[in-house]
Amino acid sequence: MNINATLLAQTIMFVLFVWFCMKFVWPPIMGALTTRQKQIADGLAAAERGKHELELAAKRATQELHAAKEKASEIIAQAEKRAAEIIDEAKANARAEGERIIAGAKAEIEQEVNRAKESLRQQVVELSIAGAEKILRREIDAKAHAEMLTAIAKEL
Repeated sequence: MNINATLLAQTIMFVLFVWFCMKFVWPPIMGALTTRQKQIADGLAAAERGKHELELAAKRATQELHAAKEKASEIIAQAEKRAAEIIDEAKANARAEGERIIAGAKAEIEQEVNRAKESLRQQVVELSIAGAEKILRREIDAKAHAEMLTAIAKEL
């Protein structure tokens, strides 16, 4: 065998093999590579969008948390203000109730004092009448003395 013929035959076979690969094997491999490349690019783009959306969501969450804290502090301030108002109202009501009770007690005390004075007057009148009656039983008219003692009791 001749080396040149072998080399020539191997070169022809190699060219046919390259042509066959370029015609039938290379296009599906290139199609699969481009499809895979497109999928990877889409995946990277989606990951980038997801990362961006995650950052936006984190910012929104921070803003919502800040707004919720402000609202909570505002509600707490309103509750404290309302509590202070309720305490002031209760103090005012207690003062008014205390003054009303004191006024009622003073009026009741005054009535009791007046009743006691009237009772004492009545007793003094009765004692005066009894004493005067014993002293003057024989000398003066009882009816005239009663009128006089009543006038004295009124003066007391």
